[in-house]
Amino acid sequence: MAAAIDPRTPVLVGVGQVSNRVDTGAAAQEPVDLMAESLHQAEADAGVGGLLAAVDSMRAMALLSWRYQDPAALVAERVGATPRETVLTVMGGNYPQTAVNKSCLDIVAGRADVIAITGAEAWRTRTKARAAGVDLAWTTQDPGVAPTHLWGGTDPDLFSPFEASRGVFLPVQLYPMFDVALRASLGLSIDEHRDRIARLWSRFSEVAAANPNAWIREAVPAATLREPSPSNRMVGFPYTKLLNSNNNVEQGASLLLCSVEKARSLGIAEDRWVFVHSGADAHDHWFVSNRGDLHSSPAMRATGRATLELAGTAIDDVEHVDLYSCFPSAVQVAAAELGLPLERQLTVTGGMSFAGGPWNNYVTHSIATMADVLRADPGSTGLVTANGGYLTKHAMGIYSTTPPSAGVYRHADCQAEVDASPRCKAADDHVGDGTLEAYTVSYDRDGAPEVALAAIRVGDDGRTWGRSTDSSLLAELISSEGVGRPVSLDAEGTFQA
Repeated sequence: MAAAIDPRTPVLVGVGQVSNRVDTGAAAQEPVDLMAESLHQAEADAGVGGLLAAVDSMRAMALLSWRYQDPAALVAERVGATPRETVLTVMGGNYPQTAVNKSCLDIVAGRADVIAITGAEAWRTRTKARAAGVDLAWTTQDPGVAPTHLWGGTDPDLFSPFEASRGVFLPVQLYPMFDVALRASLGLSIDEHRDRIARLWSRFSEVAAANPNAWIREAVPAATLREPSPSNRMVGFPYTKLLNSNNNVEQGASLLLCSVEKARSLGIAEDRWVFVHSGADAHDHWFVSNRGDLHSSPAMRATGRATLELAGTAIDDVEHVDLYSCFPSAVQVAAAELGLPLERQLTVTGGMSFAGGPWNNYVTHSIATMADVLRADPGSTGLVTANGGYLTKHAMGIYSTTPPSAGVYRHADCQAEVDASPRCKAADDHVGDGTLEAYTVSYDRDGAPEVALAAIRVGDDGRTWGRSTDSSLLAELISSEGVGRPVSLDAEGTFQA
């Protein structure tokens, strides 16, 4: 018999999503207005007026298209909320799910009754204005304004000074390296691997084509995704442009959570309730140099196992999944760690290339979409995963329209387990022989190979980084397997094979 529902059990009662189609003539809106619009949608979705006025904690994701000092305070003013606290996160795609996890813990503990989670980006408008030298008349705040809490404010940089000195610090460099390492671990040829990721992304595009909130609503054939073309240039081997996250969007999304007792007192109909059963958070070894390998994620493995166990379910019993999808390697690694076959449907939105990748706020959209999917399939279970950095920071959550079997939300911090996983030493001062572990070839905007970036294993437990602009070597790495080849590294970080 299921446990009785604790009145402090958190429920997601309202979701809202906005896609402002400036690409087809819509007037530009600044991000905080997109947040406000999505919050009004979330209140309407909950079916009761006055819910926004009851918000006692407003929590906003970090923005890139406009740097507000305290965006949660601004959006609270716009929607008529008077929260006792405001929260801003640092950069990281994990934070929407982490925010849900933290919010659920706060509701269970009685620290809050109604919590809003929101975020938005207006990247197209911002980049167009920069290119034209136009100053946007968007809202600014006094430099002394600050949120009540800054989550992640003590986190170090995601890359070490040595990694930065070797030019290895961009997601478009590291995620394709992870895919090359994954290819080698699976024993796939370059062609087999490129076919695999193109088929995966084509299936994602099919979901986006049916998602009314997706930015690109077009099913794209695998062959179109795989092969470079004038509209789909190579970016970082083996990825063409369409295999990268699409941040060139104007999107906002919001979530409204409250306790069961608050939902009842406000008169929110139970058919709007989506229970958050469980969640977990952890990060992999912070610097990529120190990871035990480049094709797996102990943090995904630990948080996935804990989230499922706390919810009292198994991965095969989870009907709906949305895996964080900035690049194909992120999806493949997550699927492997969770025990999900790639042939399964692994997204409810269509993913960040097609549904849209509004920087740190994508997972707010995926949770909102998951809520709609679960309401349309009552009694089913959904899993949402979130990832920040370079497969660095991870958060997961289990959702359902049925109450949690434990009677209340449960959470796990899996950091101690992850910290005990195998670790490499950063061989920052290495000069001489090594073995090629992973690599990518970055292309210029005209589609020409420009530079190879490589992870190089040294001895039994060391890793360093190298670069090469040797055109013949770049051509070899694109056409034939380079992983496992002996290489030599000079003091400037140039490698030869």
